[in-house]
Amino acid sequence: MRRALFLNLVCSLLLVFVFCSGQLSQAADKPNVLLIMTDDQGWGDVRSHDNPLINTPQQDLLAKQGARFDRFFVSPVCAPTRSALLTGRYSLRTGVHGVTRGFENMRAEEVTIAEILKSAGYATGAFGKWHNGRHYPMHPNGQGFDEFFGFCGGHWNSYFDTNLERNKQPVTTKGYITDVLTDEAIQFIKQNKDRPFFCYVPYNAPHSPWIVPEKYWDKYADKGLDDKTRCAYAMVECVDDNLGRLMQTLDDLNLSENTIVLFLTDNGPNGKRYNGDMRGQKGSIHEGGIRVPLFVRYPGKIKPGTVVKPITAHIDILPTLLEFCGVESTSGNPVDGKSLVPLLTQESTENWPQRMLFTDRLFNTSIPAAELPTGSVRTDRWRAAYERNKWSLYDMLADPGQKQDVAQAHPEVLQKLSAAFANWYRDVSDAGFEPIPIPVGHPKEAVTSIPANESFLQPEAGKGINYSGSGHHGYANSWIEDWTDPEATAVWHLDVLTPGTYTVTMQYTCAKEDAGCEIQAIACDQKLTATISKPHDPPIIGNQDRIDQSENYMRKEWATIKLGTLELKKGRCDLTLTGLKKVGPKMIEVKAIEMTRVP
Repeated sequence: MRRALFLNLVCSLLLVFVFCSGQLSQAADKPNVLLIMTDDQGWGDVRSHDNPLINTPQQDLLAKQGARFDRFFVSPVCAPTRSALLTGRYSLRTGVHGVTRGFENMRAEEVTIAEILKSAGYATGAFGKWHNGRHYPMHPNGQGFDEFFGFCGGHWNSYFDTNLERNKQPVTTKGYITDVLTDEAIQFIKQNKDRPFFCYVPYNAPHSPWIVPEKYWDKYADKGLDDKTRCAYAMVECVDDNLGRLMQTLDDLNLSENTIVLFLTDNGPNGKRYNGDMRGQKGSIHEGGIRVPLFVRYPGKIKPGTVVKPITAHIDILPTLLEFCGVESTSGNPVDGKSLVPLLTQESTENWPQRMLFTDRLFNTSIPAAELPTGSVRTDRWRAAYERNKWSLYDMLADPGQKQDVAQAHPEVLQKLSAAFANWYRDVSDAGFEPIPIPVGHPKEAVTSIPANESFLQPEAGKGINYSGSGHHGYANSWIEDWTDPEATAVWHLDVLTPGTYTVTMQYTCAKEDAGCEIQAIACDQKLTATISKPHDPPIIGNQDRIDQSENYMRKEWATIKLGTLELKKGRCDLTLTGLKKVGPKMIEVKAIEMTRVP
């Protein structure tokens, strides 16, 4: 009996060992993925794209070692590109149609490449700028990333010795932000060298503010460049050096042969500089606003020096990686993209279909009202563009600089493309554009920080109440200021996930002459009233910018006041902040309201 039990135990252990060995072997066979994306680096900001004034040896080497895409397209601005890249779906399907005010938030039900690869046994990490939601479950940790280090908004204000976050916890860093993000990505790779990993490194350079280490700034002196271009090139070279550090790490760990490395950028250049004589820059629906570099290296699979000629786009990255990794999608959501593996491996390229790629420009700060948005549709030959309620057409093979509108000469082409664009827009905007409410009380988020820039000002920005910074946009780090009309309000749309008691606090400043003003917060038919009796009026903090900086990159030290507690029911409601009593010329300035769930 004992002998039989012993033999059964041994057999069971052997079966477990064989199963686990098979699983480990299967995991080991899967390639790693290192996906690197820069912010506001244009197609022309690469030496091998015939720009003699910039130095990018690592990007140039990556293109030589793998594939270079000739016509790769993204969205005109940051957040839409990121959501399309991560989901394989046009950004309007994901809920993303802006860059701030919550319009950059991606719906929680969207399934990212990180979630799919994680379910297949991959370690997943993101290091840099997220820009698709800061609240759980829209936060990167809620969208498939085991590790997140960086920031979630559209831009960051300080690049040296700054404060970032690690998995929702604040972290104080030392050094320049590009170097710090690379350090974290390298550490992640080292920690996961014995299992397949997906490492996403969305650098925030060369996005403004214009801050760069001295050695790079000095290198681009005396080249006849304006200061913005000089700083942009310096920031790109800093990124290039860090790309070299990532590549060296793969070499040192003997991971290069089994790692897919992708390098791309999120939109056209953030300034008027060399861009291959294309029309447009960041924000444009034309070629110069959305055509960017894409280099892909996968030794043994992609022949060095491969050039991909057909038009491709950000929506193609997810299906491409899944095919290379041998992973089935667990999404259930249909993707708009197409696997580029046949083009990259140069197999069956003669059967590659003719495509239409679509672009929209809805990154305003209000809910779109137009029947048809500004946008464009691209084929291998044509670009049709709709702006200012008018269509134009360009033959991109004969006229790559878009100098000549040929709509009248080819009416049948324009009719076909414009109809396709209208049909596409109706399809991808089917879910609408209503703001995605801010989740409150998520099980993984005890404190919900509700930032000023995600509020809706009434009657409207600039009329008795405003956002800080240039214009009335409410960019990533803006606060509420110029609150001169006490009856003006700031309204946040909330979705209470966990009912219960919440403590409400507010981050604010108050000038001495305005002390004594009264404010009121209203949510779920409950009111909290507070008198701001103590002034707190610190100076605005600037940066180390190389040129005069925009007000969008200023910051302050904020005081905190407890407003009281609320009993919140599950479901949607509005949080409204309004004034009751004005003492001086203005009310307070507000950075954020925090709601803490009481256990």
